[in-house]
Amino acid sequence: MKVDETVCEACLPDAEKVESADLVNFFKTTEGWELSDDVDFPQVRKSFKVGDFKKAQEFTNLVGELAEEEGHHPSIILEYGKVTVKWWSHKIQGIHKKDLDLSKRTDALFVEMKK
Repeated sequence: MKVDETVCEACLPDAEKVESADLVNFFKTTEGWELSDDVDFPQVRKSFKVGDFKKAQEFTNLVGELAEEEGHHPSIILEYGKVTVKWWSHKIQGIHKKDLDLSKRTDALFVEMKK
């Protein structure tokens, strides 16, 4: 099936969920990400500690811009000094390889913001 370049592959109803071995490897090679257990389907979640509300809002905006660029949107919880990001694919109610990639890119944004 040819995929329209403007449509997020992970957002298609027939997108494949990430292989369990890839998920295990992701958790071994990335720090702080965990499997969220507060819903009926898997999500990857991480909380980022920042100095204050303004920095938390700045980071939230950076993640939001990444999401818009990719056409794939996480759950973002903004609190004083903390931002929690959860990536998953809505259509498949699970984790797609794109979610893992965007999680790593979220980490990179955080590192860049702290410079």
